[in-house]
Amino acid sequence: MIAQTIKMYSEQEYLELEREAEYKSEYYRGEIFAMAGAGRNHNRIVENLSIEIGGYLKGKSCQSFSRDMRLHIPENGLYTYPDFIVACGRLEFAEQDSETLVNPSIIIEVLSKSTSAYDRGDKFRLYRSIPTLLEYILIDSLSISVEVWRKNDNGAWYLASETENIEDHIPISAINVQLRLRDIYAQTSGLIKPEMT
Repeated sequence: MIAQTIKMYSEQEYLELEREAEYKSEYYRGEIFAMAGAGRNHNRIVENLSIEIGGYLKGKSCQSFSRDMRLHIPENGLYTYPDFIVACGRLEFAEQDSETLVNPSIIIEVLSKSTSAYDRGDKFRLYRSIPTLLEYILIDSLSISVEVWRKNDNGAWYLASETENIEDHIPISAINVQLRLRDIYAQTSGLIKPEMT
């Protein structure tokens, strides 16, 4: 049996490749990982977030970015593209690349079958290294389900809110807004209904 060698890249090599690439990739500890394409519901939810949150933030000190804003976490070296980011105050960018944000206040990931375990597990663990991050929100694209994770004053993360009810609101305290699930899931289709208990 012959062991396959994995090509390792420097951060600079990754950033140069990413500028020319036709698709987005994550970078972590020298490895580059192609990101999966998003389905219809996933894209619809991200657009709905852009409409709802982007409209709410107009004229305020926070800005929202969706999909194509690259994020770098200097504490652990991850480069990635969250589905939706809110950054408050002065934007800060990576030393290596002036288009790569390093100070998000809120990250929202839209879960799919292929990304759910990663977004809930390893990716959330890596995100927790971001000093400015206050809230991490997970929105399922296959069923009506939203979780809001929040960092307390001691830096510990806790589940602040979760719901499977389309009539509920989710509180995003970092920007003082409540989003209706009905608005987040508007124009999606084929969602699995939560089981009644």
